[in-house]
Amino acid sequence: MGLGADSEVGRLRTVMLHRPGPEISRLTPRNNDSLLFDGIPWLGRAQEEHDAFAQALRDHDVEVLLLVDLLVEALASPAARDSIIASTTDALHLGDALRDHVARELADLHPDDLALTLTGGLRNDEVTGVRSLVTSLLRPDDFVIDPLPNLLFTRDSSVWLPDRVAVTSLAMPARVRETQLTGLVYTHHPRFAEVEQVHGPHLEHLEGGDVLLLAPGAVAVGVGERTTPAGVERFAHQVLSAGLAHSVLAVPIAQERATMHLDTIVTMVDVDTVVIYPNMAADLRAHLVTLGDDGELVVGPDRSFFAVAADAMGIDELRRIDTGLDPVTAEREQWDDGNNTLAIAPRLAVAYERNERTNARMAEQGIEVVQISGSELGSGRGGPRCMSCPIDRD
Repeated sequence: MGLGADSEVGRLRTVMLHRPGPEISRLTPRNNDSLLFDGIPWLGRAQEEHDAFAQALRDHDVEVLLLVDLLVEALASPAARDSIIASTTDALHLGDALRDHVARELADLHPDDLALTLTGGLRNDEVTGVRSLVTSLLRPDDFVIDPLPNLLFTRDSSVWLPDRVAVTSLAMPARVRETQLTGLVYTHHPRFAEVEQVHGPHLEHLEGGDVLLLAPGAVAVGVGERTTPAGVERFAHQVLSAGLAHSVLAVPIAQERATMHLDTIVTMVDVDTVVIYPNMAADLRAHLVTLGDDGELVVGPDRSFFAVAADAMGIDELRRIDTGLDPVTAEREQWDDGNNTLAIAPRLAVAYERNERTNARMAEQGIEVVQISGSELGSGRGGPRCMSCPIDRD
């Protein structure tokens, strides 16, 4: 099929997005923190912004696949339905009576309605036909099936490599079920029937926002709030032993909300150029990880990220474009995902329009910027790269 990617900037051919849906309307001031949102988005406006994002990609000849459409098509398979219903209801907080009832109700749903429930969740007051001790003790607005508002950020639950896909292992409890849906699509959708899967949600934590495909054969992985040291070790061994890369960079990052993933600090806009948050650039370090003759990982010393990356990429220097204009502007625009860009091709990238200084800097350096609105989309702390999972790049 020729699917996959080996860089961040090769011409983007196919991408998977998730259009915000009813799961966003489940956010309240009481639960938005636990569901990892810094605000409560206006759903209608968020959908308008996302539609414009998708159209901007289509205007540049990118095929846009929507996650829910793929999920509905995959759910035509009885095996897929049985699998996802079992994993969704396998929760200790339900109790036997409620679990059995919900499983039966889900089994009777049309694929469209089942996909809606799997993504949008199910509240206790929406359950009918059963009364158990659990339903009696839960509050009416407690969730029986949690909504998944972070599905918007399709980058995190899978990473495409050359000719295969890594289904990841998400660290935050609010996001664990996302990989169940993504894995279901890759396993049961006819389009991906021949695609080999690596990693998986049963393994150590690894999130797609931490994985940067610097160049063919060179992969950087952030280690911080979401991806664990054990996660990058497992992933490095997988890609190196399979010949998918010759170098993996393990990049420690601060375990903070504003820098939850490596791509909140740095993204690529050309084969040798990154956009980076300058307030952290000087302190960004990396360990080069390679495979020894005995098949064991060889871990290099702690060095400057830029030096290690340039060596792994086989270039003299990794050029940088700083976020913002001064330390204060840089901090503001980094918080608004100024450096979370999505490259459509070399020197052509999508960015939020609100980050005026960063976009101007990219333009000055010869980067064509496709600007999109993100007033509502950005409230979950994610930019164009976070909201996109490249499935096929040149």
